[in-house]
Formats: sequence, C-alpha cells, structure tokens
Amino acid sequence: MVKLSVVMSVYNGAADLPATLDSIFAQSESDFELIVVDDGSIDATPAILAACTDPRLRVVTQANSGLTRALVRGCGEARADIIARHDCGDRSHLDRFRKQLALFTNDVVLVSCATAYEGPGGEPLYVARANADDVQRSLANDDVDHIRGLTHHGSAMFRRDAYLAAGGYRPELYFAQDLDLWVRLAARGRIAIADEVLYTARVDVNAISATHRPQQIETAKLILAMRDEPGRAAELLARAATIRRPRRGRSRRAEARALYFIATCLRTQRDGRWRDYARRARARDPLFLRAWALLVRPR
Repeated sequence: MVKLSVVMSVYNGAADLPATLDSIFAQSESDFELIVVDDGSIDATPAILAACTDPRLRVVTQANSGLTRALVRGCGEARADIIARHDCGDRSHLDRFRKQLALFTNDVVLVSCATAYEGPGGEPLYVARANADDVQRSLANDDVDHIRGLTHHGSAMFRRDAYLAAGGYRPELYFAQDLDLWVRLAARGRIAIADEVLYTARVDVNAISATHRPQQIETAKLILAMRDEPGRAAELLARAATIRRPRRGRSRRAEARALYFIATCLRTQRDGRWRDYARRARARDPLFLRAWALLVRPR
C-alpha cells in the first residue's frame, strides 16, 4: 500500500495543470498515488491527463458535479492511510509531502503548512501562516467573524480513518466544504502546522472564494451552528444544501473586489503591477469607488 494518497479535482484546468502535475511528481517523497478527478472538463484537461505516463496517476472521470462531490469521489478512491489535498493551479514545494508526513505523530489527525499566495501572473502577494493551537481552539469555539482555519485548503493532509469517522466531505455543501471538514476533524485529534512555506497557491479572480463570498459566509454560519447545536445538524445541513451559485453567474462587483484585493497586496509589496489590477477593477465595475481611490491615493 502507498504511503500517501493525493486528491485533486480539475475542471477545465488545462492552462495550469502541467505545472501542478510537475510539482507533485517531483516530490522528494515518491511513495504516493495521485488521484485526479476530472469533473467534466471540456478543454484539453482530459488529453493532458491521458498523455501522462507516470504510473502513480489515477484518473477518475465524472460529469460536472462541483468541487465537493469531486472530493468525495476522490477521497473515496484513496488507498493510503494519509490523504493530501491539492488544487489545480497550485504548486507543492519539493519537500512538502515528506515534511508534512513527518508531523503525523501521536494523536495528530490534520496537518498543514505555511502557504505563499501569488497573483494570476505569478506575482508574489503574501504568505499565510497559522499557529496550530490557535487554529484548534478557533475551530472549536469561534464565531464566523473570528474563525481561523488552515492556510489553504490545498495545504491539508489528514488521516483517512479520521476522515471517514468524521463523515468526510459532505456532498450537500457547495461552499465552505473545507471549513466544515476541519471543524469535525479538529474534534477528533490534534492539528499540526509547519511554519515553513511548502505550498504556493494561485489567486484566481474567478474562483468561488473570490466571487461568492456572501454564500461562503452564509454556509460557514450554518457549519458553526451545526458544531454548536449538534441536535439541529440535519435541519441546518438541509438549509446549507440550498445555498448554491446564483444562476446569473459572477457579479461585476465581486470580480472588481477580487482584482482590487490583488492590487492592494501588490501595492504593499511595492510591485508596480498593482496599477494594472486597480485599473482592471475600475473597468470591471466603474462604480466600485475603492478602485478609484486606490489609483489616486498618494504612495
């Protein structure tokens, strides 16, 4: 049996998939399987996966069902005792698997690491770090305004037996499926987080987390209510299951906010490329006044 099962969902990720696969197959810890769930891609994703000759790759194909259901499928296929998450478009650093696996001692059930975030063009934005004890306490006690989780969904590793005992990813949830799982895993054992940056995540202005924040927050509130009122779990989960993407798609304001966020990060880094993102935010939503203010604000 392999030491690690890496689970990744891909939907129309052809542009970023090769670099992500390269970072995974180059890992210093080579004893793993990579389970890629192709969630109904209609671009070159299937061809890229079919052309990969690494025997550690296992491809699961399904009709487009969304991230949560793809992760349920992928984790259900996992054969190792430890499952690692990965997102298409992100990169694992050379020693990520080896160093995170070493943190699974005693009663540790969930492991993460520091994550470097970069813009759509590879621009360095910021590094997210977290203290394991703080995250553990937060997941058990905090409300939606103060909750702290892992540095990135894709940075996670967790014990397969704990995942199954906790109930796994819940297919009813379209949003915040990572927070939901972390809350339930944290109740079953300790969390460990490496302070070293071992994962790099790409910020996508069209990602769910960037363009559907109200739905993310609404779902998170219900997840925390399920934590605090387990007797109401069925009722609250049913309510959470009704929260889906609006049929009208992404809003211009949400995309402008995402572009503005990237611009502010780059401005803090004194990276002149911030102006392009601020101008794009202004163009995407001319009534988004913060983009205008950023462009005229003195340095």
